[in-house]
Amino acid sequence: MSKFIVVVFTGETQAYKGSQALKELDAEGSLTLYGMAVVAKDAGGNISTKQAADIGPLGTAVGTLVGGLIGVIGGPVGSLAGAAGGAFIGSIGDLFDYGVGEDFLENVATELAPGKAAVIAEIGEDWTTPLDTRMETLGGIVLRTWRADFEDDQIENEIAAERTELDELKAEYALAKQEAKAKLAAKIEQTKAKLKKSEDHARARLDALHQETQAKIAALEKQFTGARQGAREKINKRIAASRANHEKRAAKLKQAWALTKEALAA
Repeated sequence: MSKFIVVVFTGETQAYKGSQALKELDAEGSLTLYGMAVVAKDAGGNISTKQAADIGPLGTAVGTLVGGLIGVIGGPVGSLAGAAGGAFIGSIGDLFDYGVGEDFLENVATELAPGKAAVIAEIGEDWTTPLDTRMETLGGIVLRTWRADFEDDQIENEIAAERTELDELKAEYALAKQEAKAKLAAKIEQTKAKLKKSEDHARARLDALHQETQAKIAALEKQFTGARQGAREKINKRIAASRANHEKRAAKLKQAWALTKEALAA
């Protein structure tokens, strides 16, 4: 599993130095840098992007994190604490899909005060000391959270619920009186439409997973060729972990996809 980090600095100059330090840590193999962005918070509490994450599979997660942070803590000070219920959940739903919790967001909101800047990145690391030490010399405060991928579970759960709903409607239709069959038939078609949408979602998610994994492995293999001998074993472990994570998640998505096709064909 990879991690999201937010490294908060006193200003933009130090944040850019921090971004360069991250690249150096990647070059020496102390960590693997998958995606990175730089943001700054002005005197009014508004966050703006100073350096966007790269476009492509490796930048998607960081771009989502940056967008979520701007949406949640990019307004007046205290806006995170004031957000609640559906409005709060709706504004950071994509972040929750990546496993970014409220505690992490609150820590970022506390540290990223007006006038400060931050480097936001997704990394793979075995030890925290190399990053912490390098950033501390630049005056940076490192905040970490593990990246998770709850969207896979959400897709699986949605498909299971929709299949159950379809089975129940079909059973009810078989026993219903003639005058009720038309309404039940319409409900069955609506549920099939939801299942088809979930099937498309699962397929798209599987494609995105494959592209991201391939991009991460390519980055790791490139890093391996330039890394010192002592770092190569750790990089190999990250490659193995990426492949294992891909197989586990892909199997779940393929199973969910197959179940939708089976239900729609019945």
